[in-house]
Amino acid sequence: MSDPLPRALEILWQEPSAPRRSSGLSRERIVTAAVELADTDGLGALSMARLAERLGCGTMSLYRHVANKDELVTFMLSTAPGPPPAPADPADWRGALTDWAAGLWDIYHRHPWVLAAAAAGPPADPGQLAWLNAGLAALAGTGLPERDKLAAVMAVLHFVRGAAALNIEAAQVQGPDYPVLLRRFIDAERFPALAAALEAGVFDTADEDHLADFHSGLGQFLDGVDARMQAQG
Repeated sequence: MSDPLPRALEILWQEPSAPRRSSGLSRERIVTAAVELADTDGLGALSMARLAERLGCGTMSLYRHVANKDELVTFMLSTAPGPPPAPADPADWRGALTDWAAGLWDIYHRHPWVLAAAAAGPPADPGQLAWLNAGLAALAGTGLPERDKLAAVMAVLHFVRGAAALNIEAAQVQGPDYPVLLRRFIDAERFPALAAALEAGVFDTADEDHLADFHSGLGQFLDGVDARMQAQG
């Protein structure tokens, strides 16, 4: 006998993909308000009491639709990303996977709390699994074994998550700019590789270049996928 699903997953998998619209208090309205609150103040600031205040209702009214905060976050994770991008050319695996990664980058910057919330475990809800399916589908025509497809998609996913987290956190740091801070400590004798990179100005990236750096790093990942495909013929 299989273990029972958490209540949130049972609800998500039993419902149609299009959410119901209701003018009164509903789970859809609660989740939308929770996403907006987390976007503004962070996941740590989200509480049932603050959410009830935002919606103009009593805290106990929320529990008729959502059992607790953990369940609420599951609903949020399935809803906030929206549908994955449709590939412009399904035969162009590289373009499709680039669009997929760029879509994730946008999600993490619009909803930074997703980075922390999604780290709690592997995706099991329809919303996140739709994105994983789209990533794998981008490699459908490559001839790669299924295990290699998953490895490639997960490698790109982890790269996007890491790059987005660093970019978001860097924008929140107070104090000296990172290059200025590094120049106070780095010397060529102790850290020759870092000193060479610092001298070349690679840490002096302007804000508008962060996206270009992201695409440059992504391109290197996809070069590796391409090399894997070439090696396997």
